[in-house]
Amino acid sequence: MAARELFSDLLFRFGKATMSDTSSTVFIVDDDQQVRQALALLMESVGLRVSTFESGNDFLQQFDPAQPGCLILDVRMPGMSGLELQARLAAETIHPPVIIVTGHGDVPMAVRAVQAGAVDFIEKPFNDQALLDSVHRALDLDARQRGRASKLAEIRTRLETLTPREREVMKMVVAGKRNKVIALELCVSQSTVEAHRARVMDKMQAGSLSDLMRMVLSVEDNEKS
Repeated sequence: MAARELFSDLLFRFGKATMSDTSSTVFIVDDDQQVRQALALLMESVGLRVSTFESGNDFLQQFDPAQPGCLILDVRMPGMSGLELQARLAAETIHPPVIIVTGHGDVPMAVRAVQAGAVDFIEKPFNDQALLDSVHRALDLDARQRGRASKLAEIRTRLETLTPREREVMKMVVAGKRNKVIALELCVSQSTVEAHRARVMDKMQAGSLSDLMRMVLSVEDNEKS
């Protein structure tokens, strides 16, 4: 590779690392100390924060759902297996995306892990760049998931400020009913409906009806999933 191309590649890789949330951590869970050390050195070489654990139980003892990051996880470990740890984390509302690192004989298990939501699986001995690419994808996914969770929390907080009548009017508005129809169904004046509707838009910080509909539907879709 030419010197200019090599410099460009290094600059690109450094840029990807610095664009990641600096508070994010790459959690490494593997019972093999040499593997843990090798993975940690690789992550640190591109400026990523690392925390290592030799078992799933050790990781769970310090697990904080509020801590952003991703998890590099071995499939076969004494005690709690990688798949068991993945299942435990899946029960949490927010949890770090999982990357499976596996030996050749564990590929079928790794495939099941991916089907259960793992971002990727990497075979040992792993390719450094392939693993780094997976880690960056996982960190980006974690940031998006946390961003959506934050927005949903804001919307729910706004919904809690609505009175029962305002919620009732909001549901009818989102359902596409006109003010006149809503007034008839609620046995109130059209001006009363308009006042309720204006307060709903103000409390929900909705700039338009489409904004309000997107907020309500996002909460409903999340509750169904």
